[in-house]
Amino acid sequence: MTSTETSRPHPHLRAERDGSLLTLTLDNPDRRNSQTPSLWRALAAVGESLDPAVRVVIVRAEGASFSAGLDRAMLTPQGAPGEVNVLGLAARGEEPLAEAIEGFQRGFAIWSQVPAVTIAAVQGHAIGAGFQLALACDLRVVADDVQLAMRETSLGLVPDLAGTSPLVRLVGYARALEICATGRFVYAEEAVRAGLASIAVPGDELDAAARDLAEALLGAPEAALRELKPLLQSAVHATPGEQQRSEREAQARLLTAMVRGGGKQA
Repeated sequence: MTSTETSRPHPHLRAERDGSLLTLTLDNPDRRNSQTPSLWRALAAVGESLDPAVRVVIVRAEGASFSAGLDRAMLTPQGAPGEVNVLGLAARGEEPLAEAIEGFQRGFAIWSQVPAVTIAAVQGHAIGAGFQLALACDLRVVADDVQLAMRETSLGLVPDLAGTSPLVRLVGYARALEICATGRFVYAEEAVRAGLASIAVPGDELDAAARDLAEALLGAPEAALRELKPLLQSAVHATPGEQQRSEREAQARLLTAMVRGGGKQA
């Protein structure tokens, strides 16, 4: 039996390691897990230093809401204490602000790039940055009270935390445009029907459902799962010929390793 190791990469982020499973918990429920650049830097640092032995990552949150999105203080002249002043950067011009946003995006984009399969367990509000963090994961399990929304356009902005690409891949251009432009809520039933979530469960069963999915993934042969994630990701943009080459190269690696290992796969 493995023992759980707990750390705090950020005051509002808890990391719990249990063998090959890492659980990251947004832990600022009093503010509905609103997000800041320092949190995004912490998420990026965790992803970039992820132990190769971690095979599955669950991203979850304490409280009634997964994340209400950006800390609105960041869009005020005084900014959020201890955080980058976004409006101050904007006043200096487009280039410094774009450079800063590139750093912000890393805390989201990293989760599709790590070898581990990532699962978002999402309850209540997941708005803006909250929705984009859920989209950053490979899989999503939602509570039946979930309310997903992109509210950036209503503020005169656009989603900019690496969420537009996965949203369009999952639901298509037209529905993604409608969801973002209107800022409306996507509820649990539609989320599952549209492919945004694998399953919707009662709120008190959310953590157990995410854990069950994690256990199922951990039960798959490790080498095959590590090949499968990038293989399926490449299928989105690859030509048929390119994808077929990726398939045969991945299969060749696995079969060769299996033969060398005496027929056993890791």
